[in-house]
This record gives sequence, structure tokens and C-alpha cells, in this order.
Amino acid sequence: MSHRTRHHRSSSGAARACAAVIAVCLGLGAVPAEAGNTVYKWVDASGVVHLSTDKPPSGVRYERMAWTSTRSTSSQRSPAASSGSNRLLAASSEQIANRNAVVSELQNRECVVALETIDRLARGGQAVDEADFRRLQQTADQTCSKDPDKRREQEQMAAKLRVAKGDVCVDARNKLADMLEPGKRPTREQLKNQQEFIEAHCKVPVR
Repeated sequence: MSHRTRHHRSSSGAARACAAVIAVCLGLGAVPAEAGNTVYKWVDASGVVHLSTDKPPSGVRYERMAWTSTRSTSSQRSPAASSGSNRLLAASSEQIANRNAVVSELQNRECVVALETIDRLARGGQAVDEADFRRLQQTADQTCSKDPDKRREQEQMAAKLRVAKGDVCVDARNKLADMLEPGKRPTREQLKNQQEFIEAHCKVPVR
């Protein structure tokens, strides 16, 4: 027997889940000598999400997201380091660029999720908590690009995300799962068509 699972959240719950506002505190103007290959993410008491290359205040729970530079670390050491010291030079321009790319990717994800949730709530026809909706809008304002072309791209990604999370794609994925269950004998052509439909229409643009 097949088991179909649909994920439905309340408007308020969905808004809270996606409404965190990112405040990026990079401080790249003065990168310390001990700058590590890490971006820290944490949520403060107000529900605001922070992304920073500095550790959060003591006692705050955080998530560590590591990034990797393609350049050898040996080229970033001082003469003293090559003779045994572990002290690193200030972060290179490549390290800073990589770090910025990580933060930009995270911002893009938060933007797309916020835009999709705003659109879904607006189309839902149900009562929406004004505070939740306002936090969603603040998330979009904080994280979405100010460049018109990039913003259009983010809006298109949000539209794809809405379709991927919608009933049509849920049913399509469930149908494929049913076809793959023991005892079922779909033709190779049926499997191919179903997989191609999911790939074409139901691919999630952000994780």
C-alpha cells in the first residue's frame, strides 16, 4: 500500500519559520590575523538570524558553516609560520571573496524562501498574522538583491519553489514512489516520463 505524505503548515507557522531577518556582520574592513574558515549563524531573542565571521556572544547557540579556499594555506603564512609558528597572516583577498560568496548564497536562500512564503500566504485566502507577514517582508528587504536583474531572478526562483512545493509536484513525486514500490511493474517509458516531468517542473531551486 502506498503512503502519500503532504506537508501543510499553518499560515502563522510557515511565516515564523521563514521570517527570520538576516543581519550580516562581516566586519571585512579589518580582518583579524586569526580569521578562520567559518561563517557563524545564530538566532537572537527577537528571532533575527545573524550571519557573521565572528563568533556570537558567549552562551548563544550557533551553527558553524565552514568554507574552503582553493588556495594552499602555506602561501598565506608568514616567514615565522614556515619556521614553526602557527600564526596566520590576515585573510587573503581570495579568502574574503570566498567568505562573501558563502554569505551571499545564504542571503539568496533566505530571500527566495521569504518571497515564496509571502506569495503563498497572499494567494491562500486565509487570515495572516500581520506581525509574521511584516517580518517576512523585512526578511525580503534585508536579503533580496537591490539589482533589478538579480531581483527578477530571485522572484523566478521563488515561483519555481512554490510550484515544487505545490500539490502537482507532491502528487508527481508520490506517483513516482508508487511506481517504484515492490510488485508494481511500470514500463521503462512510464518511469522515464515521470522522472523527466519531476526534473523539469518540480526541482527545488534552493535548499
